[in-house]
Order: sequence, then C-alpha cells, then structure tokens
Amino acid sequence: MPRQEECRYTKEHEWVFREGDEVVVGITDFAQSELGDIVYVDMGETGRRVNAGDPLGDIESVKAVAQVYAPVSGEVTAMNELLADAPEKVNQDPFGEGWLVRMRPADPAELDALMDHEAYRRFLEEEGH
Repeated sequence: MPRQEECRYTKEHEWVFREGDEVVVGITDFAQSELGDIVYVDMGETGRRVNAGDPLGDIESVKAVAQVYAPVSGEVTAMNELLADAPEKVNQDPFGEGWLVRMRPADPAELDALMDHEAYRRFLEEEGH
C-alpha cells in the first residue's frame, strides 16, 4: 500500500494511489480522526461508472455519516471486502488495510489535477487543521 507522500488528495479528504491502470481510493488520516470510531462502510456496487465528484458511498461512525466522493471519473472495479466485518480498519490503517475502493480511471490525467502531499498539507493548515 502507498506511503502518504506517494498519494494524490482531494479537498474532501480522499487519497488516491495509482497502481498500474487502476487507482486505490481511501480517506485520509485527518478524515478518519474527524469521523471518530467507524462502525459501517458502504461503497455501493462494483462495475458502476462514476464521474469525479459523484458519491461513491458512505462511512458511518459513532458521530456521523459521511459521504465519500469519487476523486476521478471511471469504473469501480473492487471494494475492500475486509471492511464489511472490520470497518474499524479505516481508523486503524487508513492508508493500508482501510482502503475503500479500486477504480479504473476514464482519464488518468485527472489525477494530475489532485493535490500532491505537500499541497494537501498546506490545505489542511489553511483550513485551520
């Protein structure tokens, strides 16, 4: 799984890591800490096409329900099945076992529009986090 420095980021606190012709998507450490203890993850169905910014699914914590958005346009190719029985993996290892979905991007160039690690760090600081 990726190191944080190797990922791209959205303003909605999702991370994206390219692996071959697919990307792995998850939520950042900041996002999981804001949500608190995660009790349920629903990322919908595989095989569906989404546009960047479309809802991918929901993460439910003891505090709130948060939507996860597609960071790029493309096809959802896999879900992290581990999260059905162990949603707390998102809290424990958001950049590893807590990944959410795999996607095949329609346009890999969309990744270039996302923030790199340093830009995301600055974004958090600007937002007061």
